[in-house]
Order: sequence, then structure tokens, then C-alpha cells
Amino acid sequence: MTPRPASTRAIHLQPLGEDVPLEFLDSLAAALARTFGLSCHVREWTPDISTAFDAGRGQYYSTAILQQLMPLAALEEGVRLLGVTQEDLFVPVLTFVFGEAQLGGDCAVVSLHRLRQEFYGLPPDENLLFERAVKEAVHELGHTFGLRHCRDWECVMASTHAVERLDLKRPEFCEGCRHAIEAGKDEG
Repeated sequence: MTPRPASTRAIHLQPLGEDVPLEFLDSLAAALARTFGLSCHVREWTPDISTAFDAGRGQYYSTAILQQLMPLAALEEGVRLLGVTQEDLFVPVLTFVFGEAQLGGDCAVVSLHRLRQEFYGLPPDENLLFERAVKEAVHELGHTFGLRHCRDWECVMASTHAVERLDLKRPEFCEGCRHAIEAGKDEG
């Protein structure tokens, strides 16, 4: 477990869309609480993210979602806000992203869309979906604590552009990234 940074009291998980199961978010919150040593809560109301939809791509622009989350994060001091959606996310220079975060900010977003085995034509695997979601959530929250991508390919902060690569990572920080979070520095 990583000691909590002094300026952060809690992590809130924000469902983005009606189809994100609260039970799944509760389990994810418990895993994040263990990883970060912080209180984690699930918000039960869902903001409308339809303005982030790009009809030409059939995806949601993750940066626009982050901009919508920023005022929601500011409602409580010392809270990091992680939006969780079933929608497919993109940024203009990439075909898709598993998530996005404000480096050193208060907000991040992750998508379960491409973390599901069904996306790849395979049978559902809820355990694998959960493992992937934990890794992606820890990764994006790591960015909010100032961590950049790590060179250690097993570290949760390693850059990931394919689900197969995500499966190879550990769900925790390497020693260097763990120390960076503990020290509150922008290392990794």
C-alpha cells in the first residue's frame, strides 16, 4: 500500500452512463483504496456526457469528458475524481484510448469498452475485465498524482496501447513510481 499524498483525502468514482454497474464500481473502489491508501467512494448520480460524442468517429472525446469532470471534482477539496464509462474513448491523434487523465490534476476517466473480452470476439470474462479496469484506473490516477509513463514494462505506469500489453503489466507501481507518489514528485 502506498501512503496517501498529503493534499488528497479521497478518490471518488463517477459513473458516466446508466450502464456502469454500481457493484462493479464498489469493487473497483475497494481495490483503489488498498492501492492508494485513501478512502474511495462511488457517486451514485450520472452526469450527461453526450456533448463529448463525436458522431463521425462513433466515439467519445475523452478530453471533453475530463473538462466536464473538472467542476465536479472541485465540489470537494482534496478529492480525485475518476470517471468510469462503458463508452469507447478517443483523442484526435489516436484511434482509441483506454483512459485519460490530467497530469498533476484532479480528474481522470477510464473506459471499460475495449477492456471487455467481447470487444475482441471472445467470451465474457468478468475477472479479466476487473483486473484490466484496476490496472487502467491505477494508471490514470497515477497521472493525476504527477506520474508520467514508466520505462519498467511491468509497472502499472508503463504506456499501454493494446489490451495484450495491459495484461502483462502488474496492477501496482514499481518501486520508483511508488517512491515518487510518496514524495509527491513528478517522477516515473
